[in-house]
Amino acid sequence: MDVFITALPTILKAMAMGAVPILLASLGELFSERAGLVNIGLEGIMAVGAFVGFAVAKMSGNLWVGLLGAIVAGIAVNMVYAVCTVTLRADQIVTGMAVNILAPAIALFGYNLFVGNNPANATGSQMASVAIPGLADIPVVGGALFNQTPVAYAAFILVPLVWWFFKSFRAGLSFRSVGENPHAAETLGIDVVRVKFVACVVCGALAAAGGAFLTICYTPIYTDGIVAGRGFIALATLIFGRWNAFGVLGASLLFGFFDGMSVALQAQFQAAPVMFFKMIPYIFTIVALIFFGSRNAGPKASGKPYLREQR
Repeated sequence: MDVFITALPTILKAMAMGAVPILLASLGELFSERAGLVNIGLEGIMAVGAFVGFAVAKMSGNLWVGLLGAIVAGIAVNMVYAVCTVTLRADQIVTGMAVNILAPAIALFGYNLFVGNNPANATGSQMASVAIPGLADIPVVGGALFNQTPVAYAAFILVPLVWWFFKSFRAGLSFRSVGENPHAAETLGIDVVRVKFVACVVCGALAAAGGAFLTICYTPIYTDGIVAGRGFIALATLIFGRWNAFGVLGASLLFGFFDGMSVALQAQFQAAPVMFFKMIPYIFTIVALIFFGSRNAGPKASGKPYLREQR
């Protein structure tokens, strides 16, 4: 117990840091599924965002430019998904898996070209944390939760904004109606195809931002597999959070907590195999899906192709 209390600040710090990329990708997927699109290609989009964010930040010398570049790249990748699933009405799961196979390979190829024979290109810059005066001085939790990067703060601020958007804004209600019954939405004057494309833009941007967070905030390097399944965890987080922004936040923090706990356990039990502790967040993901996945059926039209002529 004393060991846990001693390690609690480290766990909380790692929890907040680990939750951000999952939270951003989950919020992006929330927009996608609210518009009736199940995008399991988050892993690939995050991988591209991680590399492009790293490379652009390194070349420009500006981390914010790197983040913007990652967002643009994520949107571009997800437009491929959008054209295939919305325009060509291809199977959403198959298309998402294709993105997960192709995008990380493109990111790795680009990284090898970028680094080349210059090892100096293998390490970039890391965004500094900004402490919130007063709150950062709170014992135990202050330094962990209120001394984060601006990107992390933006991700957490985004949660109530997204919740408010889907609850009170006409555009948010249009998203929800498209995800529930696109043909009924069409009769109300809602452009279903446009809503789906907008959802893909938002999903690609947020998922790529989550990937970029890993290489410009979490660590200043890009390595193959740096996303490490976080895209799939984001999908589980959305289910666990019941397709609600605040639920997604809670689930992301919970997954982040287990991620942080695995880091603390590695430091405490150095003789044990590292991979044993790294399994903890993924085991919890499986358990969460077993107990919560079947009880929460998301938007009714999610995953179904839309034909305007079909009734």
